[in-house]
Amino acid sequence: MSARRRNLRNGLLFCSPAIIGLAVFTAYPVLASLYYSFCNYTVLKPATFVGLANYRALIADKFFYQSLYNTLYYAVLSVPLGMVTAFLLAVLLNAKVRGLAFFRTIFYLPSIVPVVASSVLWLWLLNPDSGMVNAIIDAIGRMLGIPLQGPGWMQSPEWSKPSLILMSTWGVGGWMVIFLAGLQDVPREMYEAAAIDGAGRGGMLWHVTVPFMGRHIVFVTVMGLIGASQFFAPAYVMTGGSGEPAGSTLFYSLYLFQQAFSYFQMGYACALAWVLFAVIFAGTLLFFKATGRFAEATGEG
Repeated sequence: MSARRRNLRNGLLFCSPAIIGLAVFTAYPVLASLYYSFCNYTVLKPATFVGLANYRALIADKFFYQSLYNTLYYAVLSVPLGMVTAFLLAVLLNAKVRGLAFFRTIFYLPSIVPVVASSVLWLWLLNPDSGMVNAIIDAIGRMLGIPLQGPGWMQSPEWSKPSLILMSTWGVGGWMVIFLAGLQDVPREMYEAAAIDGAGRGGMLWHVTVPFMGRHIVFVTVMGLIGASQFFAPAYVMTGGSGEPAGSTLFYSLYLFQQAFSYFQMGYACALAWVLFAVIFAGTLLFFKATGRFAEATGEG
């Protein structure tokens, strides 16, 4: 046996646990879900092939459109707001001040708090009767001599999604670290040249910092949109998986979960999952095509 074949054999043997795990726990479930999306499958009975019936049912399903709207609403508002917050925090924490490590740690901590714990915490903070947020709003109103009353937050159809968006902005520490790493690579000479040309801090931020952060901005945007399209855990914990009030928190992943594990419509749930995959895949390709020139230009410096 030649040395090349022997090295290939040994390499495959060393990689075999990962290859087998990938095939059994990832590849097979993905292919099985694709097949079940064309079946009437309720788990308790064998799957029956029904063709495109599940996909045709989506077209007439009002909850499908409601979940799409809720997810789109959340993604369009939470991702830009979270990115701007994370970027500004990174800019502030990139300054040379005393106690910088402490402040970086404090702002990063919320992103590593378990989702269930943070959801329960925010459910208490946003309680319309005894929550701290409404108590602060009421105290501000008394100080200004203006009667201010906090909204119903998670108990209000109009405020439930803004409540979840506010909660998501609290946990942008991961994005902040990515931006902070990118800021370390911006050449100091560019700031010095901009200062000589008379640029102020705002001009430096817009004309120097933002262009050099192009790749980081594109990466965070894509990952944020993918994460927002799969938003599930906080909505499930804070509403008990019901999607209430009035279906305002029935996000796409939560609706998929209900179909799969509450109603045992596995075939329909698989169809929902593949539609979500198609939307994310197409949206990611379009986004990369639209922003590729911006990322490449900034990457060249």
